[in-house]
Amino acid sequence: MPIVYALIARGKTVLAEYTASSGNFPTVTRVLLAKIPVDDSKMSYVYDKHVFHYVVKDGITYLCMADNDFKRRVPFQFLDDLKARFLTTYGDRGRTAIAFAMNAEFQHVIQRQMDYFNANPDVDTVVQVQQTLDDVKDTMVENIEKVLGRGEKFELLVDRTDQLSQQSFVFNRKSRKLRKVMWWRSMKMWVCLGCLGLLVIYLVISMACGFDFSSCKATPPKIQDV
Repeated sequence: MPIVYALIARGKTVLAEYTASSGNFPTVTRVLLAKIPVDDSKMSYVYDKHVFHYVVKDGITYLCMADNDFKRRVPFQFLDDLKARFLTTYGDRGRTAIAFAMNAEFQHVIQRQMDYFNANPDVDTVVQVQQTLDDVKDTMVENIEKVLGRGEKFELLVDRTDQLSQQSFVFNRKSRKLRKVMWWRSMKMWVCLGCLGLLVIYLVISMACGFDFSSCKATPPKIQDV
């Protein structure tokens, strides 16, 4: 999944966030938020195999984390889309809202738009693409270690839910196939055991009564003459 995490914050106060994966990147993000200036700006911070992209507008930070090899214009289009939707929904309330005041409602918007941009990275018009490309060209890219202080180095851990889901799907499919094979083997074994049991019973009875069971047939009573 190219974009795995996103949030909207005012300074260090997170107003809404959503993650499609598990990991420690929310912790890394909290440290990063403390380093982001409040002035309007755009920037990308490289961290291992991932990149934190952010846009600051009127004191509100729109931030997301994406794969390092994902096209840079898509995360910024995603952030611009979030910014427009957030401002349309809440206006200036983000400047005074308490932590996670919009999370219950807006995290679903973040999730929906994240899924949309991950699945449709090339749906925008030519004009929008060119505008975003021009903006991205002017966006600074730095290594995140430059803004993290000494002792603030983190190992970024990301467990991809989509990969886990795919692995779970493959595992379940293999499990069903294995159960089916084991069921047939079990059925064959029981059929063989049943046939063997019947054969043993037949041999035992045959040894006692003869192969035609004549020795075990009831003898009719003799009628004596008076």
